[in-house]
Amino acid sequence: MLKERSNPTASGASKARRAIERATSPGTAKPALKLAENAAKELTPEVRETLARLQAEREAMQRELEEARARIVQLERLADEDSLAPIANRRAFVRELSRMIAFTRRYGSPSSVIYFDVNGMKQINDTHGHPAGDAALRHVAEVLCKNVRESDIVGRLGGDEFGVILAQTSQEQANAKASSLAQAIGATALRWGKIEIPISAAYGVYSFSGADDASVAIEAADKAMYKQKRVAHAG
Repeated sequence: MLKERSNPTASGASKARRAIERATSPGTAKPALKLAENAAKELTPEVRETLARLQAEREAMQRELEEARARIVQLERLADEDSLAPIANRRAFVRELSRMIAFTRRYGSPSSVIYFDVNGMKQINDTHGHPAGDAALRHVAEVLCKNVRESDIVGRLGGDEFGVILAQTSQEQANAKASSLAQAIGATALRWGKIEIPISAAYGVYSFSGADDASVAIEAADKAMYKQKRVAHAG
């Protein structure tokens, strides 16, 4: 009769299993670390090599997963961020405005959106060049971000137009905040080389209660901005 051939790997694994069974049998209370040490002593070199390889593969997969998650976060940030300044682009701004409108509709607390239009951008570009114009837009974005709450959203709606979503803010409060932000924009000129370029912005405010959608709210704030600009020119 042929003798059954022994498998060193299987034999080592069986020994490890038996060691674990003995350590966990009733009446035995060995610490987990001691259990692992005792089991490891009975493993064959082949089994140890296999376990080490599996552990290395697991750690490599964990690193790859973490790197993939980081790349996804980075791509999502780039998809939502304006190409010129670290603020929301129009797509992300509209999405956040839609969320705020839904929040307002659910809880009944008014919120507002401010529409800013930077004055004289064509003149800045024609006189000082487009790099100066881009710097002016970044300057406006920086001023807005520094002067709003963390719960508020700043975005560029396109060209020289910016938006600010003010959470839980009435029309009266939003008007006061918009005036304050416009003053902050005009208070500090853009330093461009050896010259200072004055910057100012017109604004319009619209307070919503939840019955509007994002496009309606932005259009209403835009109209209010043009009305304010006409009044300023008439004065």
